[in-house]
Amino acid sequence: MSVRVVSYNVHSLRDDLGALARVVRGLAPDVLIVQEAPRRWRWRTKCADLAHSFGMYMAAGGMPSLGNVIMTNLRVRVLDQWCMRYPLTPGRHMRGAVFTRLQVPGRAPFAVVGTHLSTDDEERPGQAGLLKPAIDALADPVIVGLDLNECPDGGCWPLLTDRLLDAAELAGQGDRGTFPVPHPTRRIDALLVDPRLEVREYRVVDTPDADRASDHYPILVDLA
Repeated sequence: MSVRVVSYNVHSLRDDLGALARVVRGLAPDVLIVQEAPRRWRWRTKCADLAHSFGMYMAAGGMPSLGNVIMTNLRVRVLDQWCMRYPLTPGRHMRGAVFTRLQVPGRAPFAVVGTHLSTDDEERPGQAGLLKPAIDALADPVIVGLDLNECPDGGCWPLLTDRLLDAAELAGQGDRGTFPVPHPTRRIDALLVDPRLEVREYRVVDTPDADRASDHYPILVDLA
């Protein structure tokens, strides 16, 4: 039995929302990890409407996790959910992370984490340093979808892949950029997976609709 997980920075919904919905519906994820989802006024309604446009349901996140959201289809049961916030650096955006414990019927639970690290080189390592022990404390197999705002030669990647595996590297696609659309030169988005999970497919989704939907391409993994 496989589970499809997609991680997607949706650029604060500034682009073609119809194309965005077509991209996600076409991928048919069981779990969708969103960065830059609604996080302010009427965020609950906006996140629910976004999930509905994808044919999915809100599981966790939004304002409590500062724009990180996890959505699921009806195949996936939500067992638990919680959020964390990183310390605010004056003059910078406040950021956080969302955590869920999920289960597919007939299989053991697994954890999914979503986050969006800072664009600031000095602030970002501290956020990764807070995220890592929170991930390490999870007993279930874990999947992390995130926008690191740095390429794999940055300092946060080795910290976060100390326990987890980079799905792109496992698939031999470590050179595939995800940002900026439509001519990506940087791989700043990642899906990190627990070694107890098998990566059956990894893909950067660079379709014509994806060119119009966001400034990032979504990334997809099928996991066993």
